[in-house]
Amino acid sequence: MKLSQKVVGESTPEFTLTEGVLRFKGCLCVPKIDKLREELLKESHESTLSTHPGSTKMYRNLKSLYWWPGMKKDIAKFVARCLTCQKVKTEHQKPGGLLQPLPIPVWKWDHITMDFIVGLPGTQRRHDASWVVVDRLTKSAHFLAIKSIFNAERLAEHYLKEIV
Repeated sequence: MKLSQKVVGESTPEFTLTEGVLRFKGCLCVPKIDKLREELLKESHESTLSTHPGSTKMYRNLKSLYWWPGMKKDIAKFVARCLTCQKVKTEHQKPGGLLQPLPIPVWKWDHITMDFIVGLPGTQRRHDASWVVVDRLTKSAHFLAIKSIFNAERLAEHYLKEIV
């Protein structure tokens, strides 16, 4: 309303007021009514003719007809919240390439893998996590009861005591 009163009072090249409709460079100015803007975005994004365009294409389509301050940012937020777009749209990145197998270890316990299972119910000794250490050559595994608050130094001591 303030902007339309300003346009009536003085002449501006960007804004025009014709038949009670405020326009910015020929585009319809959309008032700051969240439901109205949301409906415009929804119709532009989910109609059968547009089928979930990205934010850039959707902005190009809408800017020819409508205008409001922060329009591009609002469109980007709307598209980012769209669950269908998140599921379907692919990232434009170079593919990972061929799988490279790990070399086969020569000695037992030369190459190991570790996994931590946390959030378990506590034992009498207050252990609430499990540390799984697997030898890659023999596939033998050790399951060690630990506390989730153990630091790297404490885990190394535990490894030397239980495995080495």
